Amino acid sequence: MATEIKAPVFPESVADGTIATWHKKVGEAVSRDEVICDIETDKVVLEVVAPADGQITSIVKNEGDTVLSDEVIAQFEEGAVSGASSTQAVQSEEKVEQAAAKTEAGAAPVVERSQPVADQAPAVRKALTESGVNPADVQGTGRGGRITKEDVANHQTKPAAQPLSVAVGERIEKRVPMTRLRKRVAERLLSATQETAMLTTFNEVNMKPVMEMRKQYKDAFEKRHGARLGFMSFFVKAATEALKRYPAVNASIDGDDIIYHGYYDIGVAVSSDRGLVVPVLRDTDRMNYAEVENGIGAFAAKARDGKLSIEDMTGGTFTITNGGTFGSLLSTPIINPPQTAILGMHKIQERPMAVNGQVQILPMMYLALSYDHRLIDGKEAVGFLVTIKELLEEPAKLILDL
Repeated sequence: MATEIKAPVFPESVADGTIATWHKKVGEAVSRDEVICDIETDKVVLEVVAPADGQITSIVKNEGDTVLSDEVIAQFEEGAVSGASSTQAVQSEEKVEQAAAKTEAGAAPVVERSQPVADQAPAVRKALTESGVNPADVQGTGRGGRITKEDVANHQTKPAAQPLSVAVGERIEKRVPMTRLRKRVAERLLSATQETAMLTTFNEVNMKPVMEMRKQYKDAFEKRHGARLGFMSFFVKAATEALKRYPAVNASIDGDDIIYHGYYDIGVAVSSDRGLVVPVLRDTDRMNYAEVENGIGAFAAKARDGKLSIEDMTGGTFTITNGGTFGSLLSTPIINPPQTAILGMHKIQERPMAVNGQVQILPMMYLALSYDHRLIDGKEAVGFLVTIKELLEEPAKLILDL
């Protein structure tokens, strides 16, 4: 039975997408729920799966083509597949079984050498070109020994066997197209700097109380909740309390209107292979520390595997970004519109500080709050940041809701 394969229904915030990769060719056998196509939007990569066992009879939208919400991208036929494609699939399965049998017997598995770049899938060719990796150096783990995108990424993380030698005087350049996500991030950042009256205020926080509490309870916390106790949960809870006290920081601007949100959805900036993404923790005022840590951990895993959904990154009333994980000591984060403020965390650095007339070495962190001066006055911004500082320096206030 012939059916149409359509692009997913995109939310209102996503206008269209681009066909990134066709994982299956016309006539090739596919199984129900097997991924056959990736569609890249300006937020996430969406997977299109086979509706049943069968084969693709025609491809309507090729790689690189723009697709709209619910648009037909291919024709599909249910049922058993006969001919060369079926034979190839059987042969591939036989090779896998033979390799597995030899491995069980104690022999090294037989893996075919990876094919040249021209024989690879378009997405793999793109990854090889952008990374500058020689396909002959990559061990393919895909069907028939083919190279996958994961193989290229894994190869890049391995230490080089020897330094790359470049002829003296040789000046190498490489031109690659921006990904759709990278272009969208660039557009939003540029828009934020041009369309907001952005200002940044700074403060510093003594992280010793939080670090001591974490050290004392991290083992019991992990045993009880199955989650590692990090610093982000303290910052999310402190920011949530500060947002309650300063509603303008949790608001957004829509044309000539101000929207005050009666809920607290905090985006946590996460770095991924595709660029910066900001998944959102919903209703953080109702979450405990373990739920915050588990939520952030789940987002990090999804970002690493490219599994974040549009719903994961839609909305948000405030954002926290942590440049300290990369060693940043101080920065001015850019607002994530239509939000009106963003908190920047940084590296914890031991510094001599004056405490009650005495010099002490304390673990200090600079905090930065970038805010839209059209809505938030300096007094509110400074008060908001000081509130976070005080709650972190006396974490008991967070626990006791003081």
